[in-house]
Amino acid sequence: MTYQEMLENARTCIGEYCKACPVCNGRACRNQMPGPGAKGAGDTAIRNYDKWQEIRVNMDTLCPNDPVDTGLELFGKHFRFPFFAGPVGAVNLHYGDAYNDESYNEVLVSACAASGIAAFTGDGTNPAVMRGATAAISRAGGAGVPTVKPWNLETVLEKMDAVTASGAFAAAMDVDAAGLPFLKNMTPPAGRKSVEELKNIVGFCKGVPFIVKGIMTVKGALKAKEAGAAGIVVSNHGGRVLDQCPSTAEVLEEIVRAVDGSMKIFVDGGIRSGTDVFKALALGADAVIIARPFVTAVYGGGAEGVAAYVDKIGSELADTMSMCGASSLEDITRDMIWSPGR
Repeated sequence: MTYQEMLENARTCIGEYCKACPVCNGRACRNQMPGPGAKGAGDTAIRNYDKWQEIRVNMDTLCPNDPVDTGLELFGKHFRFPFFAGPVGAVNLHYGDAYNDESYNEVLVSACAASGIAAFTGDGTNPAVMRGATAAISRAGGAGVPTVKPWNLETVLEKMDAVTASGAFAAAMDVDAAGLPFLKNMTPPAGRKSVEELKNIVGFCKGVPFIVKGIMTVKGALKAKEAGAAGIVVSNHGGRVLDQCPSTAEVLEEIVRAVDGSMKIFVDGGIRSGTDVFKALALGADAVIIARPFVTAVYGGGAEGVAAYVDKIGSELADTMSMCGASSLEDITRDMIWSPGR
């Protein structure tokens, strides 16, 4: 299956909101919720994409012609590429009823594992969503990151039992989901978390590396570090939860400097090509998360669509590395990219 065939297939079953655009840039769906868009005007999702495009790569082919290795070592696991599928929930509400959360995660987790990467899985008000996601991760040998919504501590503790039993190589919480309209006034309640509450949640993981998703400031990164997080995701929830935020590309580098290697740093939001992945790594990220395009891949081709998409992004990354003088991820440096004002 080609990438174009996958897109064409997706348009027949992905619902009325998502357009399965050739490039998912937030414009066609900008303020549609339900749907893949955002509350408010949706300007942050668009900014996420645009700011990665303003960063350019510096070509340098006067280098030894060594093979390019895109492999990543993370939390004791080896991955073929330094990018992961992001957590998505309520897929039948936002993207059409060809899949529900359980069937979507079943396809996504297994297909990502077969392609040499891993999937972050979503969460929902129905406990079956987390049970299904963690079961899929268990069947994939722990190659997945169950991502818990910021529920009350009692509910989080209940979900962590399934997380730790799955053998997942890491666990996560998308604290930025506190801004989703669907979580307002719900039972169980969900919302912001104090550092002390986050410490308790990290303790629930029983030694499994814990990743805090939704960090957009140095202050937030240092709070996550204080709480004992093993990693953070620089993320504004895909630009869906708050207008007028900076893009993740604009804040990543200062957060990397502040953390200074004490935690693993992921970044998401508007990253849509292997060249964008390269840019994020050059700014100091350890790995990248891509969410919405993986939904299109699943709806457009199931496991075959996911494999096609992973190969597309991976080959673009390898080509960019080769053309910019990097033979491994460790070779990627800040001087391999150009950005406005630098």
